[in-house]
Amino acid sequence: MKITIVGAGKYGSTLAHRVAMADYADELVMVDVVEGLAQGLALDMNQARPIEGFTTRVVGTTDYGDTAGSDVVVVTAGKPRTPGMSRMDLLTDNAEIVGGIAERIAQHCPRAVVIVVSNPLDEMTALFQRASGFPTQRVVGQAGMLDSARLADKTAGAAGVAPTEVAAITLGSHGDTMVPVLSKLTVGGKPARELLDEDTLEGLVRATREGGAEIVALLQSGSAFYAPASAASQMVQAVAQDTGQTLPACAWLTGHYGIFDVYLGVPVALGREGVRDIIEMELATDELDALRRAAEAVRDKQRDVDDLV
Repeated sequence: MKITIVGAGKYGSTLAHRVAMADYADELVMVDVVEGLAQGLALDMNQARPIEGFTTRVVGTTDYGDTAGSDVVVVTAGKPRTPGMSRMDLLTDNAEIVGGIAERIAQHCPRAVVIVVSNPLDEMTALFQRASGFPTQRVVGQAGMLDSARLADKTAGAAGVAPTEVAAITLGSHGDTMVPVLSKLTVGGKPARELLDEDTLEGLVRATREGGAEIVALLQSGSAFYAPASAASQMVQAVAQDTGQTLPACAWLTGHYGIFDVYLGVPVALGREGVRDIIEMELATDELDALRRAAEAVRDKQRDVDDLV
């Protein structure tokens, strides 16, 4: 099993370390345009192997030739947000970066499953698929995993319980049109609406939607990477080990939820061929309406992507 992570910044290197320590890959390649960055980090991680007891070999490089034959590729590269910047502000700059990566991955890793995490997420996932020519089921975006975790963490704080006691899922766009599925939000197995009032729940939704911007504002330079790397790591493992685990991800819809021909966050079963299946969970009427509105908002932006490929 060979895994490539494009981008050796904080997100990419944190993800690389987590994947390497899980020890299911024979080789993990980090590729970055900055000479010496990925190489140095790889050397450091390899020297952790005798201490941590994992055997995955980590390779750092600037040469996409070293990624050849990768089974899974994660694209983390791109400009990060700065305070006051929206994800959509990154569209043009990151489209050029991600488009170039797509061409190189298509050349060297033609059978890979690709997980895109670059922002704006939904649009960059669509752009990668178009630029690479890969089948839609082999290109997915990491969004719902992170937003769901943020909602669960915020809910746990409000309810005064451990985060592991909360089950949460968000669908739709990774951004302003995120759809928190409050009808499925539970605390200790009980519906959250039985424990928390509507004002509190609305506050949790706002906090979740603004979770990334809150971190960007506090950091001043850069954006979140610990929780995003955890989310991507779980997706990588589902693909690499062919588990079929159901996770929220940005996937291509062909009539699911009454939505056609757009990348959008929905529950998917992930395995070695990418998206095995899209799960159509039962939603409340207002949640389904919100998901369809999110689809139209994303569709408009993905049309802009067509002009950039």
